[in-house]
Amino acid sequence: MIFFRVTQNMNIKATDGTLIEYHKLKNPSNLNSETLYITTSEDFNDLKKVFETLNKDKYSAKLLNEEKIRSIEQFPIELGISNENEQENLENFGQKIQNNFNENKYQIKPLLQSTQKVDLFHQLKKFENNKISLAIIGGFGNSISEMVSACSALRILYNKLSEIYGTVVLDIYIKASNNSFYTRDKSIYLKQEFIHEVYPLSISVKRLCEYDYFIDSSAMKTKLSDCAEENNIDIWLNKFGIDYHKVSDELKYNELSLKHYIPSESLKNKINNAKERSKLLLFHPYSADINKSMPQDIAFKILKKLLVKTDYIIVSTLNINSKFTDDRYINLSKDSKSFDDYAYIVSNMDFILTTETSTFHIADAFLIPTVVIFTKTNIKEKIKYYKYTKAIELHDESINYSNFIFDNNELTFYKFSSWKKLKINRIIKLLDSF
Repeated sequence: MIFFRVTQNMNIKATDGTLIEYHKLKNPSNLNSETLYITTSEDFNDLKKVFETLNKDKYSAKLLNEEKIRSIEQFPIELGISNENEQENLENFGQKIQNNFNENKYQIKPLLQSTQKVDLFHQLKKFENNKISLAIIGGFGNSISEMVSACSALRILYNKLSEIYGTVVLDIYIKASNNSFYTRDKSIYLKQEFIHEVYPLSISVKRLCEYDYFIDSSAMKTKLSDCAEENNIDIWLNKFGIDYHKVSDELKYNELSLKHYIPSESLKNKINNAKERSKLLLFHPYSADINKSMPQDIAFKILKKLLVKTDYIIVSTLNINSKFTDDRYINLSKDSKSFDDYAYIVSNMDFILTTETSTFHIADAFLIPTVVIFTKTNIKEKIKYYKYTKAIELHDESINYSNFIFDNNELTFYKFSSWKKLKINRIIKLLDSF
C-alpha cells in the first residue's frame, strides 16, 4: 500500500459515477485522519497522472511515513503475507532493474513482496463480539480470468473466517483513478454473494482503521506474472496464509451469481428459441492475447466444419465472419454488451469450445462442459480443479530469430503453423466424451 496526502481538494469520478473525494490535510498531528489516504502502487501512479493532467504545479500527492501510520493504535491487523514497505520495495526494485538490466526477472521480482509462508490462523485475534470486518486493498488482477479464479480462493478464506467469527463483512477496494474497467470489475466482484461491497480507491486512513483486518493485494499483480504457470487459486490461498495443500480440491471451484441480472427480452428469446431446436455450443476462438488467439481464417474453417460434422447450433459472441450466415449459426455479438450478458450466455450453453480466455473460468462456475485450446505450457496445473474442462494443447512451433530481449513478429517464423494442424475430429471427440 502507498500512504499519501494531497496538496489541494479535488474529486475524481469513477466510471460508475462514484465520486472519490480528496481533501487537503487538515490536522498534521492527527494520523488517524480522513485527509490521509491509502491506495495501491498502481492506482497511485494513475492518480499522479491525473494530477499532472489537471495542473501539476497545483495538484500533487505527497508520500507519507508508512511506519508512523501503521503504528496507530486503531490500525487494523494485516492478514496473509505482508506487503509492508511497498514504496521502499518498489524503489529497490527499480534500482535493481537499472543495475541488472539483463538479469533474470525471476530473481528480481520477489523483491516486490515477501514470499515467506505465513499461517492465517496465528494472525487472528479474539474480539468481544462475533462479527468482524475485513478490507481487501487492491483487488485480484486486471483480467476477468484472474478475478474470477481468485474469488474462489477468497470464498475459501471467507468461509474459514466465518467458522471462527460467525459474521464476516468483506469489502473490496479497487483502483478507480484511471480505470476504464472499474464498472466491469466491480460487477464481477459483486457476482460473489459473500462480498459485501466494492468501493473505489483511495481509502482514508480513518476509514481503514474502522476495519478489524485488511489484506493488501497491491504487489500481487506483479507477482502473478512470475507465477503464470501455477494455479491461480493456490497462489491466492498462499497469499492469504492458507496452506492450499490442506484445502480439499472439491472446494476450489468458481462461482458466479446471476440472480440480480435481468437479460434483455431479445437475448432471452434468441437463446430459448435456439434451445428448442438443438443443443448449443458456444465457439469462442479469439483472445486479447495474440499468442492465445486462433487465427481468423482457421476460426472460420473450424466454424464451418462444426456445422457440417455436428448437430449443434453454434453460438458466438464474436464476429468470426460478418458475412457468413447459416440457420444453425447464431451471432450474439450485438447482444453481449457487458460481463453480465456474457456470463448469462455462457450459463445457457450445453457445451463450449474456446481458446485460453476467461470463458473457461466462467464456464466452470456454471458446470458447462468445456474444451479449451491452449498454446501455453503447464495446462494441467491451470485446469486441475475444473471437473468439466478438457484441454487440447498446441505446441508452439514458432522460431524467433530476433537477438533482442523483446519479441519481434517480423523475425518470428511458423508462428501459426500449429493451428493449421488442429483437427476437427479431435475437438468433436473431446466434446462427445462428456
